[in-house]
Amino acid sequence: MTSLLAPAGTETSLDAALLPGPTALHHRLEDRLGTVTEHPACLVVVGLLRKDTGWPLASGALTTVTALLAGALRDDDWLAREDHTEFAVVVNGGAAAADAVAARLTGVVTGAITGLHACAGVATLEESLTAHEVERRAVLCLDAARHRGPNAVIHYAGTR
Repeated sequence: MTSLLAPAGTETSLDAALLPGPTALHHRLEDRLGTVTEHPACLVVVGLLRKDTGWPLASGALTTVTALLAGALRDDDWLAREDHTEFAVVVNGGAAAADAVAARLTGVVTGAITGLHACAGVATLEESLTAHEVERRAVLCLDAARHRGPNAVIHYAGTR
């Protein structure tokens, strides 16, 4: 899988720390909000769920999760780190495309590492929203998905 992500012969680690961070995500969302009328997009936030002691994840586990997520994305999707155990994906396309991507991403993580599962929150980008509001909606849905359990995907559909 890593051969698809790095040129052959390089020894690059796919560590979550190498992904764009929350600031880059915020800027990406601001840029995309200006074009959502012509090109719909959604934000998917994938959160990890643990069934063990709760100690911080080993860097090898985060590297594995990062590689799994990156390998499951479509060419035009954009992956970033949201938090220590959360990843954000800007998905080009509408709600159905984002829900399909979210389901695929949670599926590749769940079971790949013993005791580690994933769930996701999804928010559609709308021209009238700010980047902060889109992120808030996606994280709100992620929190609800975490209560449902592994592989849960919740798409924002409310007014909270």
